[in-house]
Parts: sequence; C-alpha cells; structure tokens
Amino acid sequence: MSDSGPPPRVRVTGPPRRRALASRHAGAREIDSETALGEVFMRSLLREQLRLAAAALVALALTLGVLPLVFHLAPDLADVRVLGVPVSWVVLGVLAYPWMVFLGWVYVRRAEANESDFAALLDAAGDAGEGRERP
Repeated sequence: MSDSGPPPRVRVTGPPRRRALASRHAGAREIDSETALGEVFMRSLLREQLRLAAAALVALALTLGVLPLVFHLAPDLADVRVLGVPVSWVVLGVLAYPWMVFLGWVYVRRAEANESDFAALLDAAGDAGEGRERP
C-alpha cells in the first residue's frame, strides 16, 4: 500500500452571518459612539431593568422571606399536618418552588418586553435622526 499522507483539511462553515443589530437599530449608533443621547438611552434601559429586578426581589421577600417570621409567631402551625407532613415542610418544600418558577417566568417576560421597548425606542430615534417618518 502506498502511504500518501493524511487527507487534506477541509474547513466546514455555516451560512454567512450578518450583523442584524447594527443594521436593524439605527439609534444604536448613538450608544456605540457614546453620545449624550446614547447615555440617556442606556440609563433608561438600566433603570427599568433595575426597577423590575427590585420588584421581583420584593415579591420574593414578601412571600417566602416572611415565612420564617410567620412560623415563629404562630407556633401552632408546627402541629398542623397535610397528608401527615408538617405544613411548614409542605410550604417550603413543595409550594415555594412553583412560586419561584412563576416569579422567574414573569421576570423574564417583563425583561424581554423592556428590551423590546428599548429596541423600538432606538428605531424611533434612528428614524427621527435620519429625517424619515415612522410608518
């Protein structure tokens, strides 16, 4: 057998990618060039996302965070059983997780809506900056 060496290397590539963000949001140039208007845009997004995170944290603290205080102030709850399991275990071991999943789901949906609103704001700013009217 003749040994002609390993076969030549072949580069495998995917379909060409385009820069969707830069072409889709004309207002993104304001942010990229760090203008005062771009700073206002970014501050508004960050402020809205921070407000959303604080609201989610407060909701979590007011529901699950208060439970130890409730169990301390109402010691009779230690004697209450659901299907032979103490109610504190049921609340903390079973009901807490669906609640946290629900809060996370609401948080993600609202955060995505904030980002969508931000993208619309960038589009509107880009249209106004280029002298075009919005459809």
